Amino acid sequence: MSSWWNFGSCLGLILGLQIITGLFLAMHYSCDISLAFSRISHIMRDVRSGWLLRYLHANGATFIFFCLYAHVGRGLYFGSYNLFTTWSLGVFLLLLSMGTAFLGYVLPWGQISFWGATVITNLFSVFPYFGPRLVS
Repeated sequence: MSSWWNFGSCLGLILGLQIITGLFLAMHYSCDISLAFSRISHIMRDVRSGWLLRYLHANGATFIFFCLYAHVGRGLYFGSYNLFTTWSLGVFLLLLSMGTAFLGYVLPWGQISFWGATVITNLFSVFPYFGPRLVS
């Protein structure tokens, strides 16, 4: 055992933190584009410890992906790719978490991330047969 095995536990803790802070931030969500920035200002100024919730949620997302990549790196280092079922489930969960992060970034704040959504969506054109049809 080494310290590399701690990243799975960190993932669970940070995921719990993301869910809790996300629920509290969602209580102040507004779907109106013209109110989006004023809602952020409201969270930062008027909600008790709202600045802390927002920063924990934003930095938690970064830390989740750091832990994910370190966890995958540990699996590569220790040869976990030889365990087909375990590795396949891990790859599926990695892709699922990346898709969830993409949708969480694109859907709520559409006015901010249109360019980012366009760039990421255009990456699907790389797939040989069905990629260009997905993008167009």
